[in-house]
Amino acid sequence: MDDEPGSPRYDDDNITWITELENALLEGCDFGVVRNICNGRGIPEHCRSRVWKICLNVMGKGDAFVTWDGARDLTDQETMKSDIMTFYNSDMTLTDEQSAVVNDIEALLTLYCKTRNINYNKDNGWLNILQPFHKLRLSRADMYNCFYAMTSKFIPRDCDPNGQPFHLFRLLLLYHDSDLCSFLDTKQIHPELYARKWFQTLFSATAASIRVVQTVWDVYLQSADPFLVFFLALVIVINAKEQIMIMEEQQIESIIETISSFPCALEEEDIEDFCSLAQYYAERTPNSYRKDYQVALFGSSIQALKGEKSLSQALCLDVSLNEVLQCVNRPQDYSIQFFVIDCRPTDQYNSGHLPTAFHLDANLMLQESAKFSEAVAALFESQKQALAVESLAGGQHLCFLGSGREQEDQYVTMVVSYFLQRHSQYISIARGGYRVLHDLLKSDLQNGLADHNELQCLMCNPNYKSRNVDETDDTSEDPREPSMVGRLTSAFKSKSANMKDKFSNFLTENAAERHVNPTDHIGKPYRGVKPVFSINDDDDDNDELPHHMGSDDEQKEVVNIKLWSTKPDIDHCFTCQCLKTNGELRQGHLLLTKSHMYIIRNMTEQPGMGVILGRRPYISIVKITSKRKHPDLITFKYGSTDSQNQPTISHIDRFLIPDAAHVTNIIKEYIITLLDNDNS
Repeated sequence: MDDEPGSPRYDDDNITWITELENALLEGCDFGVVRNICNGRGIPEHCRSRVWKICLNVMGKGDAFVTWDGARDLTDQETMKSDIMTFYNSDMTLTDEQSAVVNDIEALLTLYCKTRNINYNKDNGWLNILQPFHKLRLSRADMYNCFYAMTSKFIPRDCDPNGQPFHLFRLLLLYHDSDLCSFLDTKQIHPELYARKWFQTLFSATAASIRVVQTVWDVYLQSADPFLVFFLALVIVINAKEQIMIMEEQQIESIIETISSFPCALEEEDIEDFCSLAQYYAERTPNSYRKDYQVALFGSSIQALKGEKSLSQALCLDVSLNEVLQCVNRPQDYSIQFFVIDCRPTDQYNSGHLPTAFHLDANLMLQESAKFSEAVAALFESQKQALAVESLAGGQHLCFLGSGREQEDQYVTMVVSYFLQRHSQYISIARGGYRVLHDLLKSDLQNGLADHNELQCLMCNPNYKSRNVDETDDTSEDPREPSMVGRLTSAFKSKSANMKDKFSNFLTENAAERHVNPTDHIGKPYRGVKPVFSINDDDDDNDELPHHMGSDDEQKEVVNIKLWSTKPDIDHCFTCQCLKTNGELRQGHLLLTKSHMYIIRNMTEQPGMGVILGRRPYISIVKITSKRKHPDLITFKYGSTDSQNQPTISHIDRFLIPDAAHVTNIIKEYIITLLDNDNS
C-alpha cells in the first residue's frame, strides 16, 4: 500500500492492523471495534474522518442545516465573520475556495450559537477546534455534527478566568506534586493564566502542527475520557518542573509565557508516550472527582446548574467513602491504595473505626505539639512497614478521615494543611467523615468497624457525652483487643480534656471585650514617633487581652459578600477563618482597602451573606504575629504608643489565613505607606 504524502511509513505489523481497521470500517463497525483495533495508536489519515465520526457517535447523523432558516443576524455576526477571515489568513479579496470556507464556517457557528442559545466570543477557541475537522475535508453537515459533539462531550464548560476546570486542575496538581503547586501558588500563577487554551481547544491552539493535534485527538477520542485533558496538562507541567522552578527570580509574565508554550515542543512521535503518561496519572488518582464534576463540567447547561459544586475553596482533593471502602476491601481491583488516617478524638476512635485506619488525634496539633510530631513520625513509619509487608492497611495515598461534624473537623483541616505545607504527595480528605462511613456500614457495623461500641459511638448514641480516654471504664464485661493499627498508635493517643476548653486556655483570652475606634486617643497612635509595627514569629503569645470577635447575638450589619468585595475602595478580598474566644472557627473574609480592613464572618444560614465584625484602621495595628508551628494562624494586635514610644495593646483578632504570608505582606505595605505619608 502506497503511503500518502506526509503520512508515516508503516511496518508489516502496522499494515496488519490497518488492514483490519479498513475492513471493519467497510462493514460498518461500532466504537468498541474501532477502539480494540486501534488500541490507542494514531489513525491513518485515510481512515481518520470515519474513525472520528464513529468515536463522536455522529456517523450517519442527519443534516442540522435542513431546519435552519439561513438568517445570519447574531449580535456579533460581523465580528464572527472578521475573525473567521483573519483565522484563515484571508482578506477582503477572496478566492472562490476561500469564500466557500468562510461561508461554511460562518454558517456553522451561527447555527451552533442559535441552537445552543449562546453568544459568539472571539476568545472561546471555536475556530481552533474546527480546524482539525476542516483539514479532513468533511461536508458542512458532518463538520457541524463533529464540532457539536466535540464541544459538548470533551471541552470543559466554564473555561474562563476563575473557572471550575482550573480549580479542579490545581487540586489534581496539588495531589500529584504539591511542591510545584505551592511554587505556582506563591507566584500567583493560576492555571487559567497558562492552560486556558489547552482546555478550550484540546491543544489545537498551542500545538506545533496540525498533525500533532490530529494524533493527540486520535488517542483522545479512542479513550472516550473527557477528563483526559486534565492529565495531559498535568504531564506537561510536571515534566517541566525543573525548568519552571529555576525561573523563580524571573518576572511572572515570563514564567506564564514559558509554561503556555510547552505544548509547542510536542512532536508527532512524542504523542504515544505523552498520552500513556497522562493515563498513568489518571489511574493513580482517586475517581470520586469524576462523578462529582462530570455534570458540572460536561453536562448540559441545565444539568450543570443543578450539579455545580464550588472548587475554589477546597483545601485538597476530596474522596467519597464509597471509593475508600472499595479500595480497602478489594485492593486487587484498584491501582491505588489508601492509607487511612482517622483524625477524630481518641475516645471517638476507640468507639469504632476502620480496622486499617491509623489514629492521629487532630487535637494533639495544638495541645501537645511534641507528641503530635512523634505521632506523625510514627504514622510514616507505620505506612512504610505496611507497604513493605503488603498489608491491607498500607497505601501510598493518604486519606484523612474526620468526624463529619463541622466544628470538630476544623482541626482536621489544620492537620491536612500541616501535611500539605510539608509537600506530602497524594493527600485527600474523606468526604463526610465517620458520619458517612458509619451510615455506609450500618447494615454490618460489627464486621465493618473495629472496636465498635454502640453505647459510646456518637452515631449510634448521639446523646452520649464524650469522655476522656483515661476516664473510661476498663472493667467492661466484654473487653476487646485493640487492632494492630490501634496498638501502633496507642502511645500517641491524647489524654486531654475537651478540645474547646484547651484551645481557649491556649489562646488565654480572659479579659472583657473592648472595642477601639478612630476617635479613641490612648497615647499617640504612631504620629511623630518611631513605628513599633512588626511582623514576626511568636510561640509565646500569651497576652491576656480582650478579643475583638463579638458574640453571635450582637447586632451587626449584614451584607452581600460578593457585592461588598467589588466595592471601588476594596483592593483585596481573602478568605479566612475567624477564631473566637471559645476556640470556635468560623468561615469569613478579610477585605482590604488602602487604610483599613473589614472583617466579615460568613452566615451559614444565608449562603453568600455575612456580618461585618469590625473595621480595623491599619494605623491601630501594633503587631502581627504568627505561630512558628502554625504559620497560617495570624494574630493582629491593636493599640497605640505613648510619648516614650511604648506600645499599649488594647485588643486582638486571630485568624487562620491561607497563604498568610502574602496577606500580611500586603497589610504591611499599606501600613508603611500610611506611616510614610504621616511623616512627610
